[in-house]
Amino acid sequence: MLCTKCLCLRRRQGNEVRWIVFGLCHGGNFRHLQLHPGYKQRSQYSRRLYVETRPPPNNPPKLGPTPQRPRWDCDNSGMHNLPRLPCFLNGDYTVLPEAKVSVMDRGFIFGDGVYEVVPVYAGRPFHFAQHMARLDRSLAATRITQPHTHAQWLEIATNLIAAYAESTCTKAENTDQLVYIQITRGVALRDHVMPQNIRPTVFAMSNAMKPPSAAQRAQGVACVSANDFRWEKAHIKSTSLLGAVFARQISFDADATETVMFRDGFLSEAAASNVWMVRNGTLMGPPKDHLVLEGVRYGLIEDICREAGIPFELRRIARDEVLQADELLLSSATKEVLPITTLDGQPVGRGLGKGRPGPIYKALWDGYQRAKAQ
Repeated sequence: MLCTKCLCLRRRQGNEVRWIVFGLCHGGNFRHLQLHPGYKQRSQYSRRLYVETRPPPNNPPKLGPTPQRPRWDCDNSGMHNLPRLPCFLNGDYTVLPEAKVSVMDRGFIFGDGVYEVVPVYAGRPFHFAQHMARLDRSLAATRITQPHTHAQWLEIATNLIAAYAESTCTKAENTDQLVYIQITRGVALRDHVMPQNIRPTVFAMSNAMKPPSAAQRAQGVACVSANDFRWEKAHIKSTSLLGAVFARQISFDADATETVMFRDGFLSEAAASNVWMVRNGTLMGPPKDHLVLEGVRYGLIEDICREAGIPFELRRIARDEVLQADELLLSSATKEVLPITTLDGQPVGRGLGKGRPGPIYKALWDGYQRAKAQ
């Protein structure tokens, strides 16, 4: 039985009922998400992630002194062995294994929360004010009270940066980190209606940044494309990330770095990145609206373009334009700017530079490094 969005299939196989998502029932070609053909699936790993085996509903297990337990294809016992890295939870500093939240937290029940990720270079938060401004926008859009001032958030972030560096026996100024901040609506009995006057749950942690490799920067990365099947409130940095998880898994299964998405035939964004196109020397990106998350790099990249004399434009970009681009780029807190050199198995660009990082990428990368050093 196929669901209305074709995200899962229930199929009887002998005495088992299998739930298969992402169209593995179609041989792994993701036709329901309209990916182009020709991708190989990381078959065993992907199936282990997405196939759950359980007794069929009309044949329940026999009752006895030792009830049968469901057999799961994936073992997540390692999640209980988290490293003792520092974190912040509801006003207290602790470590990850000891940080606990209620099972009735609306972030756990509904994904009812927002988050922010702040890159840290040489122990210093990067563009912290811009990240706080985006956090404010997300909180306002979801009607969640901002629990701290920006100065308090900076103090929390600074403490976590220092604590993480200490936990790795390193000076903070010798580390690049990512500070993750999450705020949920809080704890209440399950009801879709937003409860009033409850205290938000506040969590933050810092961890090592994992940037792209030198080889990825030198050679560029491969991406695949798909239709944007997510909700139409993409401007909120919400913890409800199942759509992004689905999208990122598409590229993972295709041995690609990201999934470039199109909504109604126009470029939106990638699973965890903004996407940029270069044509005739002009850098172009989708407009800042409810269909994309306005990355902090939107403003930064515009500034770099202004300094470098690169024309900059935000507008609707059709799929055909993307397929004929001179250059394609990703941007995010961890990727900074990163060239896409193949899309759907085809090299990006024209002429001698086809399939290679281009001059606009190199100019943006140089400008980004200067901004980090300021």
